[in-house]
Amino acid sequence: MTVEQQTPCILAVDVANQVTRFGLFKNDQLQATWGISTPASLTADEAQMAVSNFLDELGSDCSLRRESPELYSSIEAILSCVVPDLSITWFEALRSICRQRPLVISPGIRTGLKMNYNDPSEVGSDRIADMVAAKELFGYPLVIIDCDTTTNYQVLDRDGSYVGGLIAPGLALAAETLSKAAARLPVIELSLPSMVLGKNTRESIQSGIIRGEAASINGLIEMIWQELGYKTDIVLSGEHAELLAPLLSCEVEVGNNLTLTGLFEIYKLNRK
Repeated sequence: MTVEQQTPCILAVDVANQVTRFGLFKNDQLQATWGISTPASLTADEAQMAVSNFLDELGSDCSLRRESPELYSSIEAILSCVVPDLSITWFEALRSICRQRPLVISPGIRTGLKMNYNDPSEVGSDRIADMVAAKELFGYPLVIIDCDTTTNYQVLDRDGSYVGGLIAPGLALAAETLSKAAARLPVIELSLPSMVLGKNTRESIQSGIIRGEAASINGLIEMIWQELGYKTDIVLSGEHAELLAPLLSCEVEVGNNLTLTGLFEIYKLNRK
């Protein structure tokens, strides 16, 4: 089979504030994922090397091995970047690797979302991808809660329209801020103690931050439902979704790799 006849592999790249995630899709399936810390600065060569390292780790089932460089021409890419200083860097890196100009989540790209929002350009590209994936996987009405550096709430109404959301500090940000603001409080790992009342400083911080976040989510869900006038399904995504889901008072779904999946769905909409 020639390169031109091959089904393309789609590389989704999600550059977030703390972590950059890669996902490789082939035949509508997510084959592999990988993540690296998002640096404060990066050259296009370094970004290209990060992609190459990811591809090096893949098995032959993805039809992409470094010992067959010609197969790199079968890759196409889509990029979400919420770090403005790194947007051009990642675009240039992906353009040098891919057989077509990479897609970038930006105003004007087709998403299939109806936006009932004052300025849709203010909505982060990762949040858009989350909504696209969640709508496809779970339907609507829906509240999507991304539990990452920040805790982002996106609300899809009964028509599937994006009607607004909330943004709050996430668990890691809360823990870091607490440690910086109080000299005697340590930075702690985000694991849940067995009891609500901590028996030492570490457990007290862990319980307060994690259970406090769960209580906040529970309360905000109720407020959202009250404002909508009806209940919705709830989807949690992000680094801390699995940690928080059991603490919530309503039934929730955990959406793994939601942003990467949404990027792939947007790619399909725009490459038809």
